[in-house]
Amino acid sequence: MANSMLKTYQTVENATLSGRELEASVLRRAAMRMAAVRDNWERWDAAERDAQLDEALRYNQRLWTLFQSELSDADNPLPNEIKRNLLALSAFIDKRTFEVLSYPDPRKLDILIEINRNIAAGLQPH
Repeated sequence: MANSMLKTYQTVENATLSGRELEASVLRRAAMRMAAVRDNWERWDAAERDAQLDEALRYNQRLWTLFQSELSDADNPLPNEIKRNLLALSAFIDKRTFEVLSYPDPRKLDILIEINRNIAAGLQPH
């Protein structure tokens, strides 16, 4: 029941947020998932940790893949320099994601968490 309530809330949230607010929201959500893995690293047994790590990283990777697609679109209105910088950042995120999946270490999540939080903060209206 709680899971269906959460999905209902997320559907309403997604329908009412602007594009930038939605992007910020999903970036924060991805950061929270990775932070939960990092913070519970020692508490979970290896199987649970690996499953949670895989889920959190794949969620973040899907999100950044969507950003890559949007940034590569010729109709994207962002200035070319910003698009290039974000695409380079997304390449770094891909590389770090594969590194963490191959050689898990909770400290390697810190940079991914911080990037998502900082980008989300920059997307918030001032």
